[in-house]
Amino acid sequence: MIIEYSVAAIALAFIWLVVFLISTLQKGMATIGEANQTLAEVRNAIHDLSGESKQLLQTANEITDDVKSKMKTVEPLLDSAQDVGEAIHSVTDSVKKATNGFSTEFSPKKINAIKSKSQFR
Repeated sequence: MIIEYSVAAIALAFIWLVVFLISTLQKGMATIGEANQTLAEVRNAIHDLSGESKQLLQTANEITDDVKSKMKTVEPLLDSAQDVGEAIHSVTDSVKKATNGFSTEFSPKKINAIKSKSQFR
């Protein structure tokens, strides 16, 4: 009789173990299914983003080409502005030199020296 109860207890424990394993496996399968669904969504999102990034790169390349062409158009104007600036600088230097020469010719020391020489005559 004890052997029959022992076998029955072992059978109940085995059935409980099988039920527990089945529920664990079902939860694992549900988790794997959700992971597959999430992975599919991520793949779709990456595919969409790659298309958008290609369009963005194409637009950026077009803008870069446009800016380069416009810079080539504006470059002669900037060169002319630089030439004008250099010419103005040259004129300014010439005026400064002329002014410095003029001011040293008529400095107060020279004027006083000229007056003192004329007083002696």
